[in-house]
Amino acid sequence: MTLPIVISMISTTAIVTGVFFALLQLRLMNRQRARESALQMLHSFRTPDFLEAINIVFDLPENLSRRELEERLGNKMQCILVLFGTFESLGILVYRRDIDIEMVEDFSSGILILSGRKLRRYIDEYRKTGNRETYYEWYQWLHEQVARREAANPSVPAFVAHKDWRE
Repeated sequence: MTLPIVISMISTTAIVTGVFFALLQLRLMNRQRARESALQMLHSFRTPDFLEAINIVFDLPENLSRRELEERLGNKMQCILVLFGTFESLGILVYRRDIDIEMVEDFSSGILILSGRKLRRYIDEYRKTGNRETYYEWYQWLHEQVARREAANPSVPAFVAHKDWRE
């Protein structure tokens, strides 16, 4: 082998090795970003107002008007607004693919679907009163995406789906 061929082979090997390590780093960086997103999402679900909103939604009858809901909840209405704001933010992040929709489903599909069903009339009336269709648009979008996905592939509880999991 001539010297130029050996140098060319070394150079090619170095480039291939560099590309391999760059791809490995990119993969590790994406995993780290997903983990950070999950932790941030977990923190947003652990606020007292959000946790209280979950309890409120469970106890609400369906199809309350805006006035009925606001009268029923009084100053606890702020908890529902926190729920809307949390899911609104998550909707944007899922749409932009900063957070994986499967992660959102694992954390909150039940309350998202339930709240979307029970609070739909409130949102419709809120939009009409404000003359603005974009109020809570990403909350609604996220609710509809999760509901559509669950209708196509019903959710299986973790304790059933992963009953054979071992450390």
